[in-house]
Order: sequence, then structure tokens, then C-alpha cells
Amino acid sequence: MSNSGAGPSRIWTPGKWLADALLPRECFLCAAPSANDFLCAACAASLPRLTPERCPVCAQPTPGASVCGACIKHAPQFDATHAVYEYRFPVDRLIQSLKYAHRLASADFLGNALARTLPDGVPGLLLPVPLSQRRLAERGFNQVVELARPLARQLGLPMETSRVQRQIDTPPQASLPWKARARNIRHAFECRIDLAGRSVLVIDDVMTTGATLNELAGTLKARGAARVENLVLARALKA
Repeated sequence: MSNSGAGPSRIWTPGKWLADALLPRECFLCAAPSANDFLCAACAASLPRLTPERCPVCAQPTPGASVCGACIKHAPQFDATHAVYEYRFPVDRLIQSLKYAHRLASADFLGNALARTLPDGVPGLLLPVPLSQRRLAERGFNQVVELARPLARQLGLPMETSRVQRQIDTPPQASLPWKARARNIRHAFECRIDLAGRSVLVIDDVMTTGATLNELAGTLKARGAARVENLVLARALKA
């Protein structure tokens, strides 16, 4: 069950107010004049939101929101997945604008969308999926940390960004066939926290096969986590 309440209120500074007053604002997707900071109302409304009719474990569509056959046959290490959008145009473009073009306005908009999709209950730990040190150095920032900031503010929780690490620099999952991704990510994470009896909410931008989130959940449960749920911005759906 998701919380449909409004996200955290925006903080207006004098510099922000002046920029909004003097600079014309255009929608990132269609370039139409926008009263919003990032997308016009029409583009925001057209984003492909997922319906409630999906597997509560992996977020793939299922009749009546029942657990899907794949999760029954091979139960993943994580316990639930909450997702906002289907991963297709134009959501892919928004995520890529943050991930590769460092457009932080995308993080603000998308992070608030995540914050409005929080599952019920306050987790014991808020964990953005970590990047390897090499990937972090190349990119300059972890885009998932930026997406998680509105959640951290709303929940009043710190994010864990140092004691759970990606210790193996694997090839990007997107470059590999789906069946090779679980093997590619195996033993990639290290957790240096005692999580005995705690619940963890893992944040990610895109979930495709779920291999990365499954491996991370297994690492967390090996350190005692009682429950691991995923909150992802976009879910790639099976054809």
C-alpha cells in the first residue's frame, strides 16, 4: 500500500524567487511555458504510471495484484517492490538526463515522485543502491542518492551511504543479456552494519531483471536484516 499524500514542501530562497521571476521556464520534455519547475502539467500527467495490478514482490503486472509465478517458483531475497513508473519514454529520458547529463532538476522532480509513493511504515534504514568507487569517480555523484534526498527529508531519516558498498566494479548491467546479469553482480556488495531485526528500504532508479536488488538484499539479510523492500522510480516490464 502506498502513501498518496503530498511530498515535502518546497523551500523558496530569495535567489530562487528572483530566478523564477526573471527567467522564463520551459517544460523539459515539450519546451512549452511551464508554471512548474521542470515539467508542464500535461507532460507530468502523461508519464506512464504503473497500475496497482502488479506483483507485490517484483512489481510486474499480475491479475488482482497476486504474486507472480516467477516469484512463487524462485522467491527473491527482497520481500516487496514499490515502483512509480513504467520504464519507457519519456521516463527513460528523464532518468538519463540526471544520470548522464547531471541535470539535478530531474532529481528534484523524480525524487518527489518517489516520496509520494512511500510504502506504509517507517523503515529502519534508508539505503540508496551504492555505485562502485570507479563509477562514482567517473560520474561525480550517485544519482540514486539525489533521488533519495526527498525521502530522507520526509521521513526524517539519514541515508546510509558509506557502510554498505559496492566492492566489485562490474560491467554495467544494461550492457549484458538478462540471463547474465545475476552472475555479473554476484558478491558485488559488502555490508558493514549489524542489521539484526531491522527493516531496510532500498532505493534505486530503474529495476530491470531485479538481479542487482536481489544480490543487495541477500547481502543485507546475511547481516541480519529482517525485511528488505525496494522503492524504485521505474520498472522495466516483461514483453
